[in-house]
Amino acid sequence: MAISLLVLLVPIALLLAFYRGFLGGDQPTSVDPAPAFEQARAAAEFPVSEPAGLGDGWRTVRASYRAVEGGATLRVGYVTPEGRGLQLVQSNVPPEQLLPTELTERGQPQGQADLGGGTWQRYTARGNEQALVLLQPERTVIVIGDARDNELREMARAVG
Repeated sequence: MAISLLVLLVPIALLLAFYRGFLGGDQPTSVDPAPAFEQARAAAEFPVSEPAGLGDGWRTVRASYRAVEGGATLRVGYVTPEGRGLQLVQSNVPPEQLLPTELTERGQPQGQADLGGGTWQRYTARGNEQALVLLQPERTVIVIGDARDNELREMARAVG
């Protein structure tokens, strides 16, 4: 019986190794964020900033634009060069509604972050995530994730 089981497990192990090793089975699927950015620009609900000058290794894994009653939101998810998750959110939903939704009710300001362009606020967020928030009259920009501080700052500079 053990030999029969071994005969079944060996091909399964080989297929799994091939899938992970050669086909990149553990890697997230990259997507093109251009259609979501174009859709947000065409709607003209708020000024849209596309990240520019990001270093190598940033992968876009999700991008969507959604208009709802009371505002619109552009969300773009990234995997950072260090393999951590980060999301860029741009919206004209009023901050008093958007921030509790994105950061949870427990999200608290932690002071300013000096990034050169605009006044970004540092916030706590859900779980082990942190966020940088830029409040502007016509939109709110949030960079949120479990990425390290240097990667959050890199994204904020690329957008701001």
